Amino acid sequence: MSIFDSLFFNVFKHYKDAKSKKANQIATAYISILQCALVLVLGVFFAGFFKQMNMETMSQDKAWILFIMVSIFIFFKNWMQYAGRKRKVLNAKMLKKKSANYSIYLLWLLPIACILLAFIIWQAV
Repeated sequence: MSIFDSLFFNVFKHYKDAKSKKANQIATAYISILQCALVLVLGVFFAGFFKQMNMETMSQDKAWILFIMVSIFIFFKNWMQYAGRKRKVLNAKMLKKKSANYSIYLLWLLPIACILLAFIIWQAV
């Protein structure tokens, strides 16, 4: 089980009590946003790195198109992964195993921090 699965189930458990019908959608959206934010940070970092190395790899427009395509793939992958039987199997594994309970505020702060970090790196380059 990956760290993303663990984070997904922490968000899922938190929202299951308050919004039982929307808990899966909220948790899937959260994990997709987090993964897209991490891809954004990596993309901005490597764009700055390649710029300082004077490498012309890809134009900025093509990089944004690639980011959008990867983001759509991430949302689709997470929707497929956490909507069906695999979520139920992972949920059963999580019930057997004691997992760390993270604060929901800390969990929502992670994507925001990644986006801010990407913006700071982009401004520095």
